Amino acid sequence: MDTRWAVQVWSGWFDDFFAGLAGVFGRVEPRLMAMAYVKALIAPVERKSGWQIAEHVGHATPDRVQWFLGRSTWCADQLRDALRSFVVRFLAREDGVLVLDETAFVKKGRMSAGVAPQYAGSTGQIENCQVAVFCAYATDSGRALIDRELYLPASWCADAGRCRTQRIPRPRAKAVVTKPELGRRMIERCRRARVPFGWVAADSAYGQDRKLRAALERRRIPYVMAVPADETVHTHATGNLRADAFATQIPLLFERRSCGAGAKGPRSCDWALAEVTWPGGAEGGPRRGYVHLLLVRRSITDPSQIAYFAVHAKSGTPIGEIVRVMGLRWSIEDCFETAKSDCGLDHYEVRTWDAWHRHITLSMAALAFLTITATRTHNLEQPDVTAQLPTPTTPIGTGKGG
Repeated sequence: MDTRWAVQVWSGWFDDFFAGLAGVFGRVEPRLMAMAYVKALIAPVERKSGWQIAEHVGHATPDRVQWFLGRSTWCADQLRDALRSFVVRFLAREDGVLVLDETAFVKKGRMSAGVAPQYAGSTGQIENCQVAVFCAYATDSGRALIDRELYLPASWCADAGRCRTQRIPRPRAKAVVTKPELGRRMIERCRRARVPFGWVAADSAYGQDRKLRAALERRRIPYVMAVPADETVHTHATGNLRADAFATQIPLLFERRSCGAGAKGPRSCDWALAEVTWPGGAEGGPRRGYVHLLLVRRSITDPSQIAYFAVHAKSGTPIGEIVRVMGLRWSIEDCFETAKSDCGLDHYEVRTWDAWHRHITLSMAALAFLTITATRTHNLEQPDVTAQLPTPTTPIGTGKGG
């Protein structure tokens, strides 16, 4: 696409994108600040903190940026809902996948809401950090983050004064809400908003939580979730066995499949499926028309590297579809990487509960715009579409972003 055309097209797309978010901010001052903030998040600003964003938008100090995040009147959850609608508008598919995962934000102090010594997946060790659970919407066309919740450790829930200082809502400050429960709430919000999706995927931190899996089964929501090797599975022939023992004692029929494209080409592994049940799972087992399966993944280059996945699916679901869903689980990692490197997800300098959710949601909005713009640009570059582009005198974009 011609560069001049690209600038015009992207500008029109941004106007349309922000028009869908503008109503969240009410008055003109926070609305204009929100537009400038998102533009700064997608701009080539090295460090997207309050000072750097203020400089980028032409402010002498970060006071207005800090006011916008910490003291202006607008609801981050309403922005989340508007962002989700934007993503669904362009990426919606009935076989879409909701992916749950968490990421850590390492901090030096102890005042930021939810900060505590806890495991940080990014470093693989205990860090002084905030941890948040995210939900991504992933299809074969693209992926974006659509929900988020800051995890509140027990040390915070036990300190009411500290929670009041950082304006943490009382319902959240009363008791610890587990990360799988936060994920369940996000899935339920998507379901109530009628987001089209066919699957839920997650790593073992969520897959080993029987309450989460049982809740999805009650809703008849299929899932593919990693589980540890000591996950107990049951069949009439074997009784109760660990997943790794089951995989060695039962002859499994492996087939080689790709679960998606990787940096070095297709990510191919050997896969096998076996029908099982989960001892202590949902009452009465899987609902009519559904089955419990154990998916086993074996490395081609090192057959000793084996991973296990709990599957709840409609009877007759082919292994290729289950492998596809498992492959899309990694898309949330791509979202984290891009959001942190390009959209300032972890560049914030805020401490309160509301300010954290506001910055994070705006960063998610910036990521969604970049992701969907890339998808739409690719579609425009197809020969049959490019031939239909308007002439240079035709205005592009109808949004009223301001």
